[in-house]
Formats: sequence, C-alpha cells, structure tokens
Amino acid sequence: MSKIVVIGATGHIGTFLVPRLVMAGHQVIAVSRGQAAPYQASPVWSLVERLQLDRDAEEARGNFGSTIANLNADVVIDLICFTRASSDQLADALAGQVGQLIHIGTIWTHGSSAVVPTLESAVKYPFGDYGVQKADIESDLLRRAHRHNFPVSIVHPGHIVGPGWAPLNPAGHFNPSVFTAIAQNQTLALPNFGLETVHHVHADDVAQVIIGAMDNRALAIGESFHAVSSGALTLRGYAEAMYRWFGHSPNLSFAPYQAWANAQHPDEARATWEHIARSPNCSIAKAQRLLGYAPRYSSLEAVEEAVRWLIADGQVSTSVG
Repeated sequence: MSKIVVIGATGHIGTFLVPRLVMAGHQVIAVSRGQAAPYQASPVWSLVERLQLDRDAEEARGNFGSTIANLNADVVIDLICFTRASSDQLADALAGQVGQLIHIGTIWTHGSSAVVPTLESAVKYPFGDYGVQKADIESDLLRRAHRHNFPVSIVHPGHIVGPGWAPLNPAGHFNPSVFTAIAQNQTLALPNFGLETVHHVHADDVAQVIIGAMDNRALAIGESFHAVSSGALTLRGYAEAMYRWFGHSPNLSFAPYQAWANAQHPDEARATWEHIARSPNCSIAKAQRLLGYAPRYSSLEAVEEAVRWLIADGQVSTSVG
C-alpha cells in the first residue's frame, strides 16, 4: 500500500481516479479547495482522508508546496497545475521528498497537429496561454527529471468526457444545445468541411494511464504519455455518428469558418476555433507499450455515456415541439 496525495481530487479525473486508488489498496488523501462532491458517488470515498486547501491562497503565502511535502506521500498526483510558478513551488518542495510526482498536462502542448497520429516526442509549437504555460511546465519538469533525477511522470489528456458535465460537441464547443438539435433532427451547421479533428478521452481512461504510470514507475519517470481514446474524430464524422445514434440520417450544412462563426455566439465560435486550429490526433502507442494502456472507451462511447447523462439531467431534449 502506498500513501497517495491527489490534488484537485473531486474534479473530472479525480472522480474516477480516487475510487480506483482506494480499491487498489492505497491510502488516499484527497486535496481540494472546498467540500464539493465528486461527479459520481462511490461508497469508497468514505475511506478517503479529505484535506481542504485553497491552492491559490496557500501559494501566495509560499506554503502550498511545503504543505503537500509535509504529508509525506509516496506519490503526489497533481491534477490542477496551470502555471510555471505553481509547478515550481510544488516541485521544489517535493525534491528528495517523494517517490513520484504525476503531473497532468494537456495535448494542447503540441499546438497544431502536423504528422498524425502525433507522438509525445514530436517537436512542440504551442500557442495560446494555456498550451504555452503547460508546455513550459512540462519542459521544466522533464529537465528536472533528466538532470536532477526528479521522479516526475507527465500525463497529457485529450478532451475529457464523463457523466456529470457537457462533452466537447460536434460543433467544437460545449453548448449541450447542439445535441438537442441533433436529437430533434435539426440541421447542424459545421465550419469548413467538418474535417478538423477532436480527440476525446473518458475520465476513467485518464485515471487508468495515471495508475499505469504508478505501477510502472521505473519506465514512467522522466516520460510523458498521451491519455486519449484509440482514435480522434472529425467534426463531420462525430456529428454523423450522433445523428445515427439518435435514429436519424445526418442533416448537416457547411460554411467557411468566418461565415459560420458570424452565425454563432461569439464565445462558442471562439471555443470552436481553439479546437479546430489545433485539430489534435494523438498516438497512444507509448502508453500502450510502457504502461499497458488499453482504453475502455472509444471517443464515441465516452460521448454517448455523457449525452445519456445530459438527457437524464434535462440539459438535452429529444422531444420535438
């Protein structure tokens, strides 16, 4: 049994990760800002030690890293680190104090896709504050690993999906009304020819990669791994599959991006641009080879589970009129 600290434990990934860790026999300390419940209930949460900690406030005081280090964990899993300063404070405090740090990154560290499926070793040209910051964190943590034997492993999820929140939809943003339009056989407009890609992953499959990195620590330290489904989807293929899932023939229209965007809510058009400008399509061969990763869900299977939840929650309507 190992003592595991999970930072950001009640979010998307933690909802599935923490029960997996407990059921594997580990002692788990779940760190979160408040007392929010995980997205899915599980009786094993009663076996988890909960630690309420405001990361931003503690980092501002210079205390967060040392507070985590003083928990004397064998493994620290950081699900919610978004800036280099935040990463530095934790990594500095954990140096020589922990057996493994698992940092959750993002496939957006790659920037736009070039050769696909993209390998972890591909040269990265990230853009946008989120991708640039996460790439900087990854670069620093791997430098620490290779030069100073810092025991870090990095997991890069795709678009995380699960019951309890809205998945990235076939129009490239997060408004559940897109699924209502499909369910009601309305025409769905897509940008360009709908051939840009998105790459989902079920939150439980991200948890699987994390545990694989723990269980194969000698192979995982100093390495980065994609956590995505077995195949990316084009927006068009995704939309057509969802129409058929609801019992309809595909009912799509297409327009050049700017013309399409002019007919959308500006925030949704921007979110779509952020996704299609990158068009991720990432390889899982490394995680399969070194960690034994075998995703339980395809992209569509993960989305279908999430859409069932949206329907049950009243966020997607299948009735016409």
